[in-house]
Amino acid sequence: MNITITSAAERFMRRMVRFGGAGADAGFRLTVTLGGCSGYSSEFTVEPAPKPGDGALDVNGLKVFLPEQSRLMLDGFTVDFTETAMESGLTFVNPNVSGCGTCGTSNAGVKPGSSAGSAVVAKVDIASITRPV
Repeated sequence: MNITITSAAERFMRRMVRFGGAGADAGFRLTVTLGGCSGYSSEFTVEPAPKPGDGALDVNGLKVFLPEQSRLMLDGFTVDFTETAMESGLTFVNPNVSGCGTCGTSNAGVKPGSSAGSAVVAKVDIASITRPV
């Protein structure tokens, strides 16, 4: 897997796992699907163990669980965490795809490797965090 997780995203994920109540061996599970304005829709939960088919990344001892489809979609991406006065959450930056220029986040119709515009950034609001049932 060629996925970069920034130190800011790692700190956020560690906090979620620490306070998620899923145990000492828990991990951060990130699911990415097609959809939304940016072309991606995401969910994350704290899980006690990976689900069948999940791949696991070890980020300095932090377990990050990714379903197969998410691993394929995030290949080459950088996962970051941003926090501003207006919003906070994970962001996904794909340096190989650029936006159309309308909203700055769409990747529709743009081929990987294109140099027009800026990198696509998809955001996940921390309000989408759910506890495992």
